[in-house]
Amino acid sequence: MFNAKKVKNSIVEWIAEYFSSNAAPETRAVIGISGGKDSSVAAALCVEALGKARVLGVLMPKGEQHDIDMAFDLCRVLDIEHVVINIEKAVDALYNEVRAAGWALNDAASFNTPARIRMTTLYAVSAIVGGRVANTSNLSEDWVGYATKFGDAAGDFSPLSNLTVTEVKAVGRELALASRFIDKVPIDGLCGKTDEENLGFTYEALDRYIREGICDDDVKAEIDRLHEMNLHKVSPMPSYHYNDSSLCSQ
Repeated sequence: MFNAKKVKNSIVEWIAEYFSSNAAPETRAVIGISGGKDSSVAAALCVEALGKARVLGVLMPKGEQHDIDMAFDLCRVLDIEHVVINIEKAVDALYNEVRAAGWALNDAASFNTPARIRMTTLYAVSAIVGGRVANTSNLSEDWVGYATKFGDAAGDFSPLSNLTVTEVKAVGRELALASRFIDKVPIDGLCGKTDEENLGFTYEALDRYIREGICDDDVKAEIDRLHEMNLHKVSPMPSYHYNDSSLCSQ
């Protein structure tokens, strides 16, 4: 049975150890804040592990973001410093250059490019303040590839990537985060649909399949298809193995 208290404490210790081993004493955790469960829980864990002065929230709307008040509210509740960097002009500039080169944008480019520009923004901020970028992906999203390679799937440390959505929520409640942060309906903010509408099944069904292997046949088939198709997102980059001896002339 999942013990949210023990897991929460273990993650806090892990974050503290990561920063102790890989960074100077003043190094900050840099986190993209959406106000949803993953960024909220990750930020709260970092505050508990490092103290609020060492956590920097970065809000990255693309133009007008209808739910940005949730992100501001989380930063206020956690009492962390935050900065707003609107990525709309950067995204539009890149799109305009692509069109000028003679190409039309497709869905893959339109949906993934903003996520990659957000990650570029986080690393720019991290470089300026001397920080480490928090990856806020969870196991459920990663399992079916619901993340952008080199976008929200990137980061320097990942406190939630081995927890399902159900488990992330349980840790959030253990951190005493308000329900509005934990139970906010997940939406990517780009295509107008919720995560579950895009996936075609619920996170509850996905989490049960991951942890218990139990699932309806049709949903199982789709989860397995997405998992296999997207393994490249969570696997090390394939690299050619050079073996000098095997290439020597005989």
